[in-house]
Amino acid sequence: MVEVHKKRSARWYLGRAGSHLILILASLFIGIPFLWMVTTSIKSPAEVAIFPPIWWPKTIRWDNFAKAWSLAPFGRFYINSIITATTGVFLEVSIAALSAYAFARIRFKYRDVMFLVMLAAMMIPSQVALIPNYVVLKHLKWINTYQGIVIPHVSSVFGAFLLRQYFLSVPAALYDAAELDGLGHFKTMVHIALPLARPVLGTLVLYLFLAKWNSYLWPLIVTNTQNMRTLPVGLAMVRTAEYAIGPEHLMAASLFVLVPPLIVYFLAQKQLIEGIAAGAVKG
Repeated sequence: MVEVHKKRSARWYLGRAGSHLILILASLFIGIPFLWMVTTSIKSPAEVAIFPPIWWPKTIRWDNFAKAWSLAPFGRFYINSIITATTGVFLEVSIAALSAYAFARIRFKYRDVMFLVMLAAMMIPSQVALIPNYVVLKHLKWINTYQGIVIPHVSSVFGAFLLRQYFLSVPAALYDAAELDGLGHFKTMVHIALPLARPVLGTLVLYLFLAKWNSYLWPLIVTNTQNMRTLPVGLAMVRTAEYAIGPEHLMAASLFVLVPPLIVYFLAQKQLIEGIAAGAVKG
């Protein structure tokens, strides 16, 4: 029995070491490009062009960020991205929560059929709706406006599906108790369903925020003046001037776009982990 225990322990330690090795290699694979981007943004043009390349500059060039910032109105781009991303996330999560609760708890005719139709919309590429959406917005005179950027993408089939599945996993006794206390469907959703779904809700908010913050194609199409551009579009404007500014300024400008999502991710990582764990337990 002792030998078997030792063999199992050795096998367990070997497996644990192997899993840690895989995680370390994966972290290096993901982290090295980011580290290279950061170090390139503080190099001089000569150090960027040197071969073999060097990882750390002799003198940190903070002025690269100032020059990259001055190449385009990044302050305005930040305001536009914050407004469109936060407003879009709020509206999309609100609509997804209302839809999810209705499909999970309210019985109405053709409910399951309508839910299947909604899921079928996930199979349609978003690019198919670009031209129809643009034509509609043109008639509404919403081109080059915040509502033109936000409104066409405030419905989230994925969010409604995710929250519906979680609402269905909540014990029916809690909903029954809320009904006995005189709560309607809306108050039951706000005070019972959504607080219990906080981990999943946090994961959804993070996912939608990253998607909207990094959105490029639609803001590029629906805006036609510089003061309405978002950060990804502004970064593309800087990238087109790469021949004049150099890779070090391009990397500095890329950090302008990358840092806010990283901050949001680190602030919301607890909710993200809880959401993943909750999904694993419920699954």
